[in-house]
Amino acid sequence: MSEGSNVQFSEREALLFHSHGRPGKIEIVASKPMATQRDLSLAYSPGVAVPVRAIAEDPATAYDYTAKGNLVAVISNGTAILGLGNLGALASKPVMEGKAVLFKRFADVDSIDLEVATEDVDKFISAVELLEPSFGGINLEDIAAPACFIIEQTLRERMNIPVMHDDQHGTAIIAAAGLINACHLTGRDIRDVDVVVNGAGAAAIACAALIKSMGVPHDRVLMCDRKGVIYQGREEGMDQWKSAHAVKTDRRTLTEAMVGADVFLGLSAGGALSADMVKTMADKPIIFAMANPDPEITPPEARSARPDAIIATGRSDYPNQVNNVLGFPFIFRGALDVRATTINEEMKIAAAQALAELAREQVPEEVAAAYGGAAPRFGNDYIIPAPFDPRLMEIVPVAVAKAAMDSGVARKPILDLGAYRQELKARLNPTTSVLTLAYEGAKAHPKRVVFAEAEEEVVLRAAIQFRDGGYGIPVLVGRDDVPERLRALGVDKPEEFELHNSRISPLVPKMVDYLYQRLQRRGYLRRDVELMVNQDRNIFGSLLLALGEADAMITGVTRTYSQTMRQVRRVLDPAEGRKPFGIHVLVGQSHTVFMADTTITERPTAEELADIAEHTAAVARSMGHEPRVAFLSYSTFGNPSGNWLDPIRGAVALLDERGVSFEYEGEMAPDVALNPKLQKNYPFMRLSGPANVLVMPGLQSANLSAKLLRELGGDSVIGPMLVGMEKPVQIATMGSTASELVTLAVLAAGGIAR
Repeated sequence: MSEGSNVQFSEREALLFHSHGRPGKIEIVASKPMATQRDLSLAYSPGVAVPVRAIAEDPATAYDYTAKGNLVAVISNGTAILGLGNLGALASKPVMEGKAVLFKRFADVDSIDLEVATEDVDKFISAVELLEPSFGGINLEDIAAPACFIIEQTLRERMNIPVMHDDQHGTAIIAAAGLINACHLTGRDIRDVDVVVNGAGAAAIACAALIKSMGVPHDRVLMCDRKGVIYQGREEGMDQWKSAHAVKTDRRTLTEAMVGADVFLGLSAGGALSADMVKTMADKPIIFAMANPDPEITPPEARSARPDAIIATGRSDYPNQVNNVLGFPFIFRGALDVRATTINEEMKIAAAQALAELAREQVPEEVAAAYGGAAPRFGNDYIIPAPFDPRLMEIVPVAVAKAAMDSGVARKPILDLGAYRQELKARLNPTTSVLTLAYEGAKAHPKRVVFAEAEEEVVLRAAIQFRDGGYGIPVLVGRDDVPERLRALGVDKPEEFELHNSRISPLVPKMVDYLYQRLQRRGYLRRDVELMVNQDRNIFGSLLLALGEADAMITGVTRTYSQTMRQVRRVLDPAEGRKPFGIHVLVGQSHTVFMADTTITERPTAEELADIAEHTAAVARSMGHEPRVAFLSYSTFGNPSGNWLDPIRGAVALLDERGVSFEYEGEMAPDVALNPKLQKNYPFMRLSGPANVLVMPGLQSANLSAKLLRELGGDSVIGPMLVGMEKPVQIATMGSTASELVTLAVLAAGGIAR
């Protein structure tokens, strides 16, 4: 069971991530304007009195006038933090903040983390139940068994909003989805399987309860804990929750329980299941080894013992990951949208069935891209959807909402589920999924990426993240002290990094020959070329790329963009028939805007503007967006008139001639391009909605706008992304963070920014 991946990183990197800039991972952002005194008067006194009175008269209107309907509390007392044990409420805060981030990232659910400093069950329950007016749902997390059972059951009985302990039910729902498909593939009826559940904690008991609700007979489920099989009459180490799953059997050990079993559900400890035990299972055994970070048995070990097995784990580096993030964001999304009073068994089963059915459908291009274009197909190694499948947001909440309505716990039924599905799709920004896919694709097909300024700490941190994340092999360009710098950053074995020192590299003669051949008729002497190769890291790094010693390159933090670009261009050419340019990508929760050219072309011609539009539209499509291109100007369709409109009008005319397959229009001011209300003033306009590709009229306005938006805007900014080069090169800005460098390196290696 997992909510992440098994990416490696240093403790220093993790602490820097959580402390850099604003400490922590979340902040409160106002959803209404707060610029004027009138805004403040409406938001607070006296305007706020109006909704106060309305809610007092009709409590249901709290969902209309406050954030309650999209707000979930993530609550823990820190008694079972990840696999770390009881470290206390305060220590659980980073995990709970992370959970809040996942809610927002995957399902656009706002979330507040609350850490309750008590291990007293009654006090914890009292504290949480009093919060009902504030929240639309309660997500309990990292609470040890058996207290978690009492807490959840009592809160569900006392509160009139959804309450779910995700460590129990999230894992159970994803495992159940995988079990449905594994039974389908092996020709089994879920009502006829013999199941061994190893572990008797919160997740194990929830898994057992859910599969029984789905039809697995009670007496065909053998649950084991550290003391062996939980059987009727056993007294040692028992409690009421274990007793509920006791069966009449003469088997006493896990080894005995496994004989003839169809299914193994492991929620215990690494290495608990041996290959010899697996050999005694029924034909085509189903093995879910979900202990983290080390499964009860690794897939290679299990498959060696039984080649016919279907195997799932909690890890991302093996097929069929049982990942909670497939469940809880979308389950709460559906529950909140129908204002459900609870999350019942019908809703959990609906989520499991929806996930199972999604895994059987043809995988979309976005997911296929993460597998290097080879789309995974439903089968033994793909029984659970990938956590970055963009269809999850459309499918699972709809199934949960419908189950809530059918079971009578929905206070606000949705009449048009088709329209609801479209609303869900619009809530999230496709770019976030595509970026996730790019990272997954990099892991699936790692490339060699040159980090050309490896003497800089930020570059070394990025290289470490790139390597430890499994995204590829960093090729460092620097001097002799780089290994010592790596040690200072927590790298135990810096010799494992590939380092190229231009002063001693055996590649230098070959590089000089190559570059002199290029530059000898451009005014450079051979000694000039030798000096450049020996002393300029960007020249040296570009030559590594040109000579096939690496697949991509990232640079730019030590010099201005234009200086760096000039150095790169001495070695590398544009792609055939292309002129390079830069794109800044502005990413919000539900929107993305592509702005070009922001880095290279000072005063583009009509043909260059048309080319920029076409290639930026292609990048937008590669990131999941249907392009709507606006050619920006100070003038909107000739008002006011001016001297610089002809290139824009010429570009529009060229696109007319080319018959491109995307929407485009211009010239227009930025507010008209982005504001649908203003667009209504121009009924002839060809854009069907706000533009998402902004083609700037010149470098001055483009670069100024991009930098202002980076510093002042509320959106995340990716880039500038360099497109149009013969080799994958990305030039970062001088103030880039390590995370930004890693993103550009992944985009370069994955070919998205070409």
